Amino acid sequence: MIYINKIKTISVFFLIFFLLAGLLSVFAQTDNLATGIALPILINEKRVGDGDIITATSDGYKLSSYAYDPSVYGVVTTNPAVSLREKNSKATLVISFGKALVRVSTINGPIKKNNPITSSSIKGAGQKADVNGFILGIALENYSNSNPNAIGKILVSIDPHYNATFIGVRTNLIENIKVVAGAPLLSPLTTLRYLLAAIVTITSFVIGFIYFGRIARTGVEALGRNPLAARMIQLGIIINVVLTAGIILIGVGIAYLILIL
Repeated sequence: MIYINKIKTISVFFLIFFLLAGLLSVFAQTDNLATGIALPILINEKRVGDGDIITATSDGYKLSSYAYDPSVYGVVTTNPAVSLREKNSKATLVISFGKALVRVSTINGPIKKNNPITSSSIKGAGQKADVNGFILGIALENYSNSNPNAIGKILVSIDPHYNATFIGVRTNLIENIKVVAGAPLLSPLTTLRYLLAAIVTITSFVIGFIYFGRIARTGVEALGRNPLAARMIQLGIIINVVLTAGIILIGVGIAYLILIL
């Protein structure tokens, strides 16, 4: 009887051991498992690997090659949770929403958890984003390396979109316009923001030029009627020109705030 009880105890012990080992194995695999649905994409590159950042171009899908690429599409994954793939297909699985391992570098500084990740000048690799622009997603892990050209992999929450969270960072209005011009598709909110910025800018210029035209005509008429008050009239014209420039600058300033906030 005692012998049977010992066998039962040993059996239960081994059962618990194997269950724990199995759970640890599952959790270890889950850490490297991409979440979301991976779709088969034909990529026009000779070499493509797990974690490469893919961008959509007029010549098809390719590896990203410059920072803040507005056409960034997703990330190559070899270990997706769910995938849709045809048999004997030469397409590569790419995830555009979810979580996946991404190739990154410290070319723009060390990466900390919750930093936005964008494309970089290193082909197929990402970097930390520190200005407003298009990003691939948000880092879920830290990464640092003294060699800026070294490549590592971190888990990233994939969600390509335009990021405008850097309120305190000064960006060039022309650069913002260039980024938007290169974007194939913008979210409705982002589109509305740029539309409002364009309307405000155009309106301020129109109002400024109309006001300036009236001032110039009135000033010439007043000067013709009273030549002796030429200096006062000229001073008034100068003040009104400054006010016109102020109207235009205020309009451009409001448009700029719409873009960065």
